Order: sequence, then structure tokens, then C-alpha cells
Amino acid sequence: MDVWRFVALNLSLHCGHEKYAYLRVRTHFKRPTMRQLLTYILTIFTLTTFAQTVKEMQPTLGFLVDKSVEGELEFIRQQEICEKVWNKVSSQTDYEKLSPADKKIYDNFDESNESYWNILGLGCSWYCGGGQDTIFASSTLKTHKGINYSAKNIHDLNYKNAWIEGVAGYGIGEYIVYNFPPQNPRITEIIIVNGYVKSPIVWKDNSRVKKLKMYVDNKPFAILNLVDSRQEQHFKFEPLGYGDRDNWEQLQTKPWWTIKFEILDVYKGDQYDDTAITEIYFDGIDVH
Repeated sequence: MDVWRFVALNLSLHCGHEKYAYLRVRTHFKRPTMRQLLTYILTIFTLTTFAQTVKEMQPTLGFLVDKSVEGELEFIRQQEICEKVWNKVSSQTDYEKLSPADKKIYDNFDESNESYWNILGLGCSWYCGGGQDTIFASSTLKTHKGINYSAKNIHDLNYKNAWIEGVAGYGIGEYIVYNFPPQNPRITEIIIVNGYVKSPIVWKDNSRVKKLKMYVDNKPFAILNLVDSRQEQHFKFEPLGYGDRDNWEQLQTKPWWTIKFEILDVYKGDQYDDTAITEIYFDGIDVH
């Protein structure tokens, strides 16, 4: 093996295909010098050392997103029944006149849950204090039959919508970027809803993410290993964002910061190679 093929082989472990790396190296340097060789060896050492510092994380599984169109129709029916009972009551006396069945409906009526697909209800959460400003995706699947798969779907706090990458194949290397203003509350937890969870069939048909690489301000931060499940997947961290928050005016002058999620590997769908993520949302501190 010649020296440049050796260098290319090692470089390809971090930068892509060996043949491409070899051709790139050989065409750039026809005759290797000691300085060039040392430069490439140092590059390989740096990449290898840096890659080892990126931690791999396993999720804690949470709520099972067991949703379907049929479930939505039943939710709407139950809401209509509840509203009819609710409208009968304007005082305690009215409540006492209700039948036992109607009292049970009235007592169990959840005003905070306005939509079957909502991830968060009307109660207080981290989002009372902020949230991302803009989201960018490297690609997006084209709208089909009036359904869009845009980047904004990944953070609309709705289980019905999803971001789906738009390149040929399984979307390896495609990514989504969240942009945060400096005054944004700090993030201590990321919750991922993997795949297209609006129904069990749709979830199986489309591909899901197996590994996400997470970057903070374009610097590798962690590898998130996702389970092939419709359960929410929780990853907890030390606070991300600006910690010095006493001087609000000064805080607002600091640079915006970003979190990027890149697809590294997938669970293949039964029908489609399109890879979907329904939601990546956050929890944290600095609220209230």
C-alpha cells in the first residue's frame, strides 16, 4: 500500500468514501513531501481524537404516541358530548341536577386539551418563556396531496405533522437547524418523537432515525441513539444557552446560537426510504 492510499484510507473513515479520498489526495499532491505527509497525519490524528470526545447517549422512553385518524374522530365525538354537558352547568345547583353519568363526564372534562394532536396542553411549560426563532432544513419532501413536510413541522408541538427529508435514498447526512436568540431560556432536555407517528401504518411505512448527530454552534456535541419506537425519547444535558442572565440588556446583545441535528443512520421503512421526524422539542430552566 502506498503512503497516500494509507492516508486516504484513514481520512475516509471521517470524510467519506476511500476511493474518493484517495483520488482527492493524489490529484492534489502528485509527489508527497514530508511536510505534506505530516500535515495529513496530524489531520487524521486530530479527527480521530476529536471524534472520540463526542459522547453517545441513550434515551429515556416516555409517552407512547398511540394516535390515529380513527382516534381523532372519537376524540371529537367525546368533546362534543362533554361540551353539551358543560353547557348545562352555570352554577352549583345546575351541577347537582345532573345525572350520575353526566356528572362523571363533567368531572373528567379536560379544558386544557383542545386538540387530539397537541403535544402540550394549555398548562405552563418551558415554552412560556421562549422557544426557537427559526428552523432550517437541508431538504424537504415535496408537498403531496395537500400535505406538506416542511421544517416548521418538526417544532409545531403537534403529533400529526412531520418533517421529512427530501433527497433520494434514506437521507443520511440531511439535517435540521434550530436558531435561538441569546435571551432564550436554557435547554436541559430534548424530546424526540421519531418517525411519522400520525398512525401505526404510516409510522411503519416511512423510515425512522436510528442515530442523530447533535451539534451546538456547529461543534459536535453528542450522538443520540434512538430506539425504533413511537414513544417519546428524552435526552437530558447540562444547561445549553447563556447562563449569565442578570443583565437582560447585555444578554440580548450576545450572538444567537444554534442546535443542529444530522441523520447518521436509519431504521428502514416498509414502503418508503423517506426518513421522518415528527417532533424535536425542549424543556429547560429560566422560566418563572
